[in-house]
Amino acid sequence: MSIDQNTLATLIAKDEIRELAMLYSRGVDRKDGALLRTLYTKDATDTHGDTFDGSAKDYVDFLERSFPYMPYSGHHVCNHFISVNGNEGDGEVYAIAYHIIPVGKDGWLEDLMSVRYLDNYRKEEDGRWRFAKRVVTYDMRNRRPIAAPEQGKVPAADPSYTELKSRLFARGERA
Repeated sequence: MSIDQNTLATLIAKDEIRELAMLYSRGVDRKDGALLRTLYTKDATDTHGDTFDGSAKDYVDFLERSFPYMPYSGHHVCNHFISVNGNEGDGEVYAIAYHIIPVGKDGWLEDLMSVRYLDNYRKEEDGRWRFAKRVVTYDMRNRRPIAAPEQGKVPAADPSYTELKSRLFARGERA
C-alpha cells in the first residue's frame, strides 16, 4: 500500500494539532503561562464563553492572574475532529474541564464543564501549528459548593518535570 505525500502530510499535521490541544490542557493545568504563550499565533484571539473575549496574549495574562486562586484545574481532551487545508486547519475539541474555584470570602465551588473548543489553526513559518482563534462553548456546566479543598502539589513542582525526560514535558516553552 502506498501513501501519497499529501495524505502523509495531512496525517502529520493532524497529529501535531492534537498535541497542540493537549499542550494547552497541560499549560492551564500546570499553570504554565510561558508554555501557553507558545501555543498561539501573534494575532490569535480567544473567546471563553462569558468569561473572556479578546487577544490570546490578554487571555494568557487573564489566566496567569487566576492561577493563584485555583487550587485545581483538570482539562481532559476527548474527541478531536480536525480538517487540514495546507497551512490552515479547523477543529472541534470535546473536553471535560474540572476546576475548583473560590467563591466569596471563604467558599469554594466545584466547576464541572463539558466544553467544545472551536479552533482555527495555522502553521507558522517556524513549522509549528498554533491556535489562530479559539471559541469555547459550554454544552453543560455544573457548579456546586464544596468544602475547602485539600492543597495538592504546586503545579511547578509536578513530578512530571523531573520524571519525564523529553523536552515535551519541560516547563515553559515547548520543544
